[in-house]
Amino acid sequence: MKLYGYYRSSASYRLRIILNSKGLEWEYHTVNLLKGEQKAKEFKALNPLGLVPVLDTGEAMLAQSPAIAEYLEEQHPEPALLPPDLIGRARVREMMHSIGCEVHPLQNLGVLMYVKETYSLDDAAVQAWGRKWIDRGFSAFEILARARSSGGQFSYGDSLTLADVWLIPQLFNAHRFEMDLSPYPTLVSIDRHCQTLDAVAAAHPSKQPDAPPE
Repeated sequence: MKLYGYYRSSASYRLRIILNSKGLEWEYHTVNLLKGEQKAKEFKALNPLGLVPVLDTGEAMLAQSPAIAEYLEEQHPEPALLPPDLIGRARVREMMHSIGCEVHPLQNLGVLMYVKETYSLDDAAVQAWGRKWIDRGFSAFEILARARSSGGQFSYGDSLTLADVWLIPQLFNAHRFEMDLSPYPTLVSIDRHCQTLDAVAAAHPSKQPDAPPE
């Protein structure tokens, strides 16, 4: 499989965690968002929206991280990233989509650039915009995770799920937006534990070949 992505893309980060967690072999193909490579005709032939990630399964080109995540979960069910029961699966999806639908879209690169240019905002104002939506999502996620985590190691139950896969990249973004994470101790605890897992640690943006040198 080939993953077209960008080291700092939250959606690409999600899929790296999933691919690693399931022990799959995959190749990484960089699409530099800052250079506009996602807008090139060649890339838009893979995904007309011009967004990463795109997964080449060998049989099909798939876009949109939730759709790809569900494909990988169904095609490679072990280790499972969704609980076995219907209510559990719905609750994990609720948590992942609280990040993917309510937080991430409002502070991704394209939106931030549009807001900055359209309303003539400086960097501090753009950072404040991002923090507002992250705070709203994290405040709700903290309540859910506190109730559903078995010990503050994972967002739901006692194993890695898609809820963690969506949360961890957003925590990385929160650090970039210089957020105070003290109001979210459960999320901080989950992130600290998940970063000890090889599959998660290897997916970190700093470990990707297109990450700039420190």
